[in-house]
Amino acid sequence: MLLTPGAGSDRNHPGLVAIEAALAPMPVERVDFPYRREGRRAPDRAPKLVATVVEAAAALAARTGAAPDAVLLGGRSMGGRMCSMAVAEGLPAAGLVLLSYPLHPPGRPERPRTSHLPALALPCLFVSGTRDPFATPAELEEATAAIPGPVTHVWVHGGRHDLKGADGLVAEAVATWVRGLLHSTADLRG
Repeated sequence: MLLTPGAGSDRNHPGLVAIEAALAPMPVERVDFPYRREGRRAPDRAPKLVATVVEAAAALAARTGAAPDAVLLGGRSMGGRMCSMAVAEGLPAAGLVLLSYPLHPPGRPERPRTSHLPALALPCLFVSGTRDPFATPAELEEATAAIPGPVTHVWVHGGRHDLKGADGLVAEAVATWVRGLLHSTADLRG
C-alpha cells in the first residue's frame, strides 16, 4: 500500500503511521510530496503531485514484486485526492483509501472537486469525520454515488477534518476494509 499525506503534513503523520502498523506485515510505503522534501509549505500543482503518486506506486510495485494493479493507494485529504486523480488518469490500483477526502474547500460546496470521480472503477474506502468542513456526510455520499466501483463509507462521529484522537479507529477501519478486499480478491481468483 502507498500512503500519502495531506497538504499540511508529511509522511510521518501519526494517522499514516498507525495505518502502516495496522496493516503489518503488508508492505506499506509512506511518501512525501516534492514540496515537503524540498522544505516548502505550499503544495505543488496537481500535475506534479499526481506524477509523484504514479512514480511512487511504480517504485513500490517494482520493489515488492507486485503487479501494478495489486497496489492499494491512499492518503489523507489532498494526498488521497491526488491518488484518486492518478487512478482516474489511468494508474492501475487494487483500491483507494481516502481519509478526510476534501470534496470542496471549507464553506465552499459550490466548488466541488468531483469531476474525476466517475472514472474510479475500483473499490474505494472513504473515512471521514461527521463534522468535516470539507465534506458533510450527505455531500460525500451524494458525490461518491458517481463512482462506478464499490464505495464504502466509515464515519468518525464528531470528527473534524483532522480526525484528531481517532488514529486507532481509522487504522482499524482501513485494516478491516483491506483484509476484506484481499479476501474477496482471493476468492475471485479461486
